[in-house]
Amino acid sequence: MTDPRRSVPRTDAVLARPELGQAQRRLGRGVVKAAVAAAQQRVREGFLKADDVVAEVLATLPPTAASSRRVLNATGVIVHTNLGRAPLSEAALEAVAEAGGYTDVEFDLETGRRAKRGAGALAALAEAVPAADEVHVVNNNAAALLLTALELAPGKEIVLSRGELVEIGDGFRIPELLESAGAKLREVGTTNRTHVRDYAEAIGPATGFVLKIHPSNFRITGFTASPGLGELAGLGVPLVADIGSGLLAPHPALPDEPDAESALRAGASLVTASGDKLLGGPQAGLILGDAELVQRLRRNPAARALRVDKLTLAALEASLRGPVPPVRAALDTSLKSLTERAERLAETLAEFGARAVGSVAEVGGGGAPGVPLPSAAVSLPRRYAELLRAGTPPVVGRLERDRCLLDLRTVAPDQDGELAEAVRRCAS
Repeated sequence: MTDPRRSVPRTDAVLARPELGQAQRRLGRGVVKAAVAAAQQRVREGFLKADDVVAEVLATLPPTAASSRRVLNATGVIVHTNLGRAPLSEAALEAVAEAGGYTDVEFDLETGRRAKRGAGALAALAEAVPAADEVHVVNNNAAALLLTALELAPGKEIVLSRGELVEIGDGFRIPELLESAGAKLREVGTTNRTHVRDYAEAIGPATGFVLKIHPSNFRITGFTASPGLGELAGLGVPLVADIGSGLLAPHPALPDEPDAESALRAGASLVTASGDKLLGGPQAGLILGDAELVQRLRRNPAARALRVDKLTLAALEASLRGPVPPVRAALDTSLKSLTERAERLAETLAEFGARAVGSVAEVGGGGAPGVPLPSAAVSLPRRYAELLRAGTPPVVGRLERDRCLLDLRTVAPDQDGELAEAVRRCAS
């Protein structure tokens, strides 16, 4: 028999094929060449015919030059940190694509001179939070807190409750972040109860500011006490509220989740928040509040190191000005519509053991801990969980009572057909 290795086509000959020319322009020569090498190896091993190399390469090429893959989030966790937190709206994606080339991010087309960086995004943010006298954007909420500490409390004390010494994902501790800025923490009260007098007694000449942190990823219940922002606003030092999740205004589904507008109206000097959580935009740290304080933060040397790029500014503005982002749409979706969708999908997929069931979704991303969001899901046999993750696109559900649940609160209605097709491919 003929050794299959003799039939392996040369790399340069395969790359020169017209069918692969467009792929090289889109993905780069290196990515396509790697796919060619993999196909050649399959020919050597006898698993692929030499005439099928080009078809194999085209079938195995990634959709983009980046290694990250788009997934369908069917977990029911709206702001899923491991899946990239907030999905961007179509308007935001278009804005990012438009801003990918040269853009007037810091240029006045009318005068031909340098302009305020990201003026459109900053204006949109200011409009969304009328109580803010001034706004600024950095690359995430941790950066917003860091910049605040660097400017307002270098070598000074930050007064905060012991019950708000928060650790978030991957072992990241906010107290350590603040101390890295050269500030000292003045802990007051106890884990479960802190009063206004505790803050007042701790304030002195060494105080930089009072910090109120929303414990966004846990709850302390029972015999507890914690003063509101209004009670702390008159202590004679800046009051900084880290609301975390990025809710800009009250939302009926999350009555206990702090929002920027309410925090500022209650007396906070500054509010810091995330842009890629309940706001539904790109990763960003929002700083809103007193004009003089925000200007000080903006002039701090570290502000340059923490600033956002043109793509983030474009996505943020589009998220604020454009149609409702997917995160907000997921929050606003009625249980009735979710149930109807689940029943239709289950009927379509009945031959695969699917059935419609009630479910409980959640905000995720450190927002609204312990707040259940009634939802509906398609329930499948357990084996589908692994099979769906291995598909194209990957579908990530959750395991519950030895079944694979596909929660529809985090699946857009126009993705139902794609979800059903993913299940069918698993079955085949």
